[in-house]
Amino acid sequence: MTSTPVPTPASAPVVPPPALSARAASTGGSPVREILALTERPGVVSFAGGLPAPELFDAAGLRASYEAVFAASAGRALQYSTTEGVPELRGAVAGRATARGLATDADDVLVTSGSQQALALVVTALVEPGDAVLVENPTYLAALQAFRLAGARVVPVPCDDEGILPDALAEAVARERPKLLYTVPTFQNPTGRTLPAARRAAVAAIAARRGLWLVEDDPYGELRYEGADVPWLAAHPGAEDRTALLGSFSKVMAPGLRLGWLRVPRALRRAVVVAKQAADLHTSTVDQLAAAHYLAGADLDAHVAGVRDAYRVRRDALLAGLGQALPAGSSWNRPEGGMFVWARLPEGRDAAALLTSAIAHDVAFVPGAPFFAASPDPRTLRLSFTTHTPQEIGTGLVRLGRAARSRA
Repeated sequence: MTSTPVPTPASAPVVPPPALSARAASTGGSPVREILALTERPGVVSFAGGLPAPELFDAAGLRASYEAVFAASAGRALQYSTTEGVPELRGAVAGRATARGLATDADDVLVTSGSQQALALVVTALVEPGDAVLVENPTYLAALQAFRLAGARVVPVPCDDEGILPDALAEAVARERPKLLYTVPTFQNPTGRTLPAARRAAVAAIAARRGLWLVEDDPYGELRYEGADVPWLAAHPGAEDRTALLGSFSKVMAPGLRLGWLRVPRALRRAVVVAKQAADLHTSTVDQLAAAHYLAGADLDAHVAGVRDAYRVRRDALLAGLGQALPAGSSWNRPEGGMFVWARLPEGRDAAALLTSAIAHDVAFVPGAPFFAASPDPRTLRLSFTTHTPQEIGTGLVRLGRAARSRA
């Protein structure tokens, strides 16, 4: 028997659904993503996105790895897996971390759907609404979004051209009693700067002395073009039992895989596993197995060396032309690696206004203001050099110079 729906009287009030959470309503979207949408039309030279160069992907090697995984066991590749990740990939990540100077077991590793998820899991496990979290100023934009969505009170720590000032960090910890410090100490996004080893040791000591979790985000560490490697913050005395180290295959293999990893302290391990179970049960099985097969059979280090060579030339092309492209009196840094150059316009200039003119001239960058947790500097801008060839970078700089002169 079927029932006849009861009609709603025309005069009955329509009640809207409940409102969005205050956190969701108050957290803005990513200006970087919005700028990327504006620059998708053909012919635009974009220094805006921190995107790897697609022509440098080892597409043939990755395709072969997927084919091998399906040939070996399609049933396993297409099946559910464990929350922590497939053993082959966890072991490979642990081996690579150990080779870089941080002794790591497979049990220390959780495979995530990109390192952005790793950050979200740590935030879920640690942060209550109202908790203070410390960040570099400026810092990675999506980290600010993650903390604000969690209801955290985001407190910027003063920095200079080399990163966090340890004395300022100690003062902030004593004053704010924060839950954690989030840092991108190597080739930071957005500034490209690298925290020296002595400051890393000081940060680790402060965390141990004051009782502080450390969240070390390292998506760019293998992209060094000059200078000596600096040990992970997690490797310094005092940081061993309190550092969640985030890593990614996006910049060294391919971002479309959406594969990241989290080296997690024992005291935090179960909490992040439960958080991942609630988020997505586990990361894609087939992608994990393909990545593990690739790492076992291909020479990722040789591939990354080729990527570094290409990016070094692109960085140098950008640096060589900035003097002609930016207004007189501008300044910028020379990052030893990563994907970004950080620049500052002269007094009285505004990077957002320059962007408007730049887009009209078919070139783009990201204004720096959104990366600041507080007291934004409107004169700053971030330029990425990885996506375009040196010739395209030269074209973009000519256009940027025209845009700057049009606002003079």
